[in-house]
Amino acid sequence: MRAIRVHEFGGPDALILEDVSPPEPGAGQSLVRLYYAGLNYTEIYQRSGVTKVQLPFIPGSEGFGVIERSARFSVGTRVAWAGYPGAYAELAVVPDHRLVAVPDDISDDVAAALLLQGITAHYLIEDSYCARAGDVALVHAAAGGVGLLLTQLLTAKGVAVIGTVSSDAKAALARDAGAHQIVRYDHEHVAAAVRGVYPDGVDVVYDSVGQATWTASLASLRRRGTIVLYGHASGKVAPVDPMLLARHGSLTLTRPLIGDFIPTANDLQERVDRLFGWVRNGSLRPLITRKYSLADAAQAHRDLEARRTSGKALLRTAN
Repeated sequence: MRAIRVHEFGGPDALILEDVSPPEPGAGQSLVRLYYAGLNYTEIYQRSGVTKVQLPFIPGSEGFGVIERSARFSVGTRVAWAGYPGAYAELAVVPDHRLVAVPDDISDDVAAALLLQGITAHYLIEDSYCARAGDVALVHAAAGGVGLLLTQLLTAKGVAVIGTVSSDAKAALARDAGAHQIVRYDHEHVAAAVRGVYPDGVDVVYDSVGQATWTASLASLRRRGTIVLYGHASGKVAPVDPMLLARHGSLTLTRPLIGDFIPTANDLQERVDRLFGWVRNGSLRPLITRKYSLADAAQAHRDLEARRTSGKALLRTAN
């Protein structure tokens, strides 16, 4: 089978397309023939060595395909998963408890695009900070994959969303998703723009950017506000002195990871059922903007790192 493998940590050129032996499922595992892999910043962290994984490895934290061999699922069942590696390939072995069957009314590409970022958006607004109608939220990278889903779900809950973006095109996407105020962080001071409309600051900041936005995130929060730091696309935030949170108004800081929110098959299924339901009723509209071939994985990573993408990008893993 064909697969992308990383033999040494590095830039996008570390993603090598190779012919490798097909994997063999063990007990409690299924063999999946992949159609799509989701593209996520998680894979960039792993490829570059920011997140340490054992070399060599096949990246890909999210996939969609059909069952080829399984004790749990019938052959041909459409399945998807998130939070387990190996999706940049034509075949993958996935633990059964990580897989969910995809209903017939959910398309292949939506199933591939939805799970990891949709589950993330769900636990961010329900668990990391339980957003309520009347709250004001600052969403960094509001035109990104999670950002657009997050903005849609917050808006549906009656939360006013301020979205930060870097271009007019991305501003339009964030507005379409429901953001009522846009801040162009490439030429505006984020905290000043936020406090120009909300002098007391926002209730919560959802920050996937990290180092470049950390100071603005702190300065944008109201007293006793919450910062949900769920990524570090611009680099990791330096170690935080707890007194910094006190000086900014007794703030709360949380750093969630997806695995802690889907530890069991039941937890995963409950969240995915909610996502599929929101897709059906129109509350959630995944925006798939680009589909790359498996051979173009390196270019996909370049585009993602350079912020040339918006919404969700996929890798086509099938010939």
